[in-house]
Amino acid sequence: MQIMGILNVTPDSFSDGGKHTSIKKAIEYARQMVFDGADIIDIGGESSRPGADEVSIQEELDRVIPVIEGIRANDKKIKISIDTKKYEVAQAAALSGVNIINDISGLAFNENIADIVAKNDLELVLMHMRGNSKTMQSANNLKYDNLIEDICNSLNKSATCAINRGVKRDNIIIDPGIGFSKNTSQNIEILAQIAKFQKMKYRVLIGHSNKKFIGEILNKDKPNDRNNGTIGVAMWLATQNIDIIRVHNVKEVNEALTMFETIRGKK
Repeated sequence: MQIMGILNVTPDSFSDGGKHTSIKKAIEYARQMVFDGADIIDIGGESSRPGADEVSIQEELDRVIPVIEGIRANDKKIKISIDTKKYEVAQAAALSGVNIINDISGLAFNENIADIVAKNDLELVLMHMRGNSKTMQSANNLKYDNLIEDICNSLNKSATCAINRGVKRDNIIIDPGIGFSKNTSQNIEILAQIAKFQKMKYRVLIGHSNKKFIGEILNKDKPNDRNNGTIGVAMWLATQNIDIIRVHNVKEVNEALTMFETIRGKK
């Protein structure tokens, strides 16, 4: 299982907003995450937390491109992902050396992102969500006829769109979108039935780190108090052979996974 380390260069992300807003600090933190065991660094310049305001294209570019360039200048091998739904940001990031476009809208915001992925032979994360940061947790967007089936159908639609625009099937990664247009019980159902997403025959990414559903179950109001719960979910996903997990606390998760895999390998 690969670890995707989260690097938010935003002032308002729910768990680490404001921590890495300087280019120097962001690059140093990326280097630390690689040292701690991250296989991928996922850089975001616009918060996607519920209720977050959108930022302009130029502001997002100003936040992420110097960081991508700085990380790539220091490390030619580490996989870099850009977390964006904007075509212009994805295009600039591709030119700056990213390997993955992580589109939380699943191409719903701009299908042309698939063209960038295809042209540059990048990988593409397609996440499921409904609405936007302002509306995704509305009552209407939390209603499903059949939660797992509806999400699978939506992800299949996004993946088909990408393939039709030239993206290689093997370059597609699906993400059911924990916490995006889902409540706590729905998040748990997704995790419990994760095998149904694996049957779609794409790699699967899960981003559960420090999220609200963990806080509600463990009675932890502050996101940074949810590390133990985050590790617990990671261990469950390891038993399910999930491909990628996206987390804030890379060192702790990596150490837990190392012990898990060491013991599993001796069975």
